[in-house]
Amino acid sequence: MELIDRFFKPRKGSFFLFGPRGTGKSTFVHQFFPDSLTIDLLDPERVRFFSAKPERLKEMIAAYPKAGSLIIDEIQKVPDLLPVVHSLIEQKKGWFFVLTGSSARKLKQTGVDLLGGRALLYSLHTFMAAEMGIRFDFEYALRYGMLPIVVASENPEEVLRSYAALYLREEVQMEGLVRNIGNFSRFLEAISFSHASILNISNVARESAVERKVVEGYVNILEDILLGWRLPVFTRRAKRQQALHPKFYLFDTGVFRSLRPQGPLDRPEEIEGQALEGLVGQHLKAWIAYSKVKRELFFWRTRSGVEVDFVIYGKDGIGAVEVKNTRTIRPADLRSLRSFKEEYPKSKTLLLYRGKDRLVKGDTLCLPCADFLAALHPERSLDELSFPE
Repeated sequence: MELIDRFFKPRKGSFFLFGPRGTGKSTFVHQFFPDSLTIDLLDPERVRFFSAKPERLKEMIAAYPKAGSLIIDEIQKVPDLLPVVHSLIEQKKGWFFVLTGSSARKLKQTGVDLLGGRALLYSLHTFMAAEMGIRFDFEYALRYGMLPIVVASENPEEVLRSYAALYLREEVQMEGLVRNIGNFSRFLEAISFSHASILNISNVARESAVERKVVEGYVNILEDILLGWRLPVFTRRAKRQQALHPKFYLFDTGVFRSLRPQGPLDRPEEIEGQALEGLVGQHLKAWIAYSKVKRELFFWRTRSGVEVDFVIYGKDGIGAVEVKNTRTIRPADLRSLRSFKEEYPKSKTLLLYRGKDRLVKGDTLCLPCADFLAALHPERSLDELSFPE
């Protein structure tokens, strides 16, 4: 598969680039900085070499008298390199450093302050539909997700099956993040039922037969290794009582499907609905990360159970997005957006569905979900988001 041009573009200077395994961090930085020196910390020999004496990095840089750039892949493998990099940024003017990572947990545990703000912090996400252009296949994305290593594979199901095992082995077990890998494996299966849903720690603990406090730690680990994220409730100037618990999402719809067990009592439409909402969620998260305008992502839910899937809040306004796994729109499908509009009259409301027609119902634009995702671009404003070409 030919290289796809990513929307993420770094500014000048040193930076961190975090993202889950398989999102193409290494491919991107080597494509963007082809002449850089590179240290690959997925190589156990390199890990041993720098772990024994992190100052060896200074000795290596000293062998290059001219200013240049250095890429360190998977920096969390040797967090003791960060103070050395910090020192080199101060001393080696003209040099810049690109540090990639798929986990921030070890860096947090060591108390490292991520170079005291001397390096920008970015994130690389799964593919966005607009990055893929005409190669974007909505039904494929809904089934297998948008993870670059999966999209590039001739056997996406096999890659997805091994993906969770790779994380369990390399990020969790080998890094000693959990004591009982069996408990964590059961937790992963149980948490998949919470995808695109209100996160109830007690229910997950009961289903995985693990203590509640341990499950809370496991959810934190998922966020630290970038496999999952929590979506907070939107409460700005709320007139009604709001729900308290966040929603939870696995970072990619294909990974969700690979972790989510299916049995005879499962309703296919329920899983399809979770997959669709997750696909929209991961796109909105990437769109916000790559956009120059500062925005935040929430969901809205009242104590009475009225819910809007996504709320976008930023300098360019408020947008409410409801996702429906249906090919026709019923009046009931618009009820939550109308409630949100009553609470926030200046908001823009958008309903995404599986149909083919673009419609306007009252104040709400209804769009085919595939069209919306294909038009979602970091340079588009919230107004343009609501009315894509």
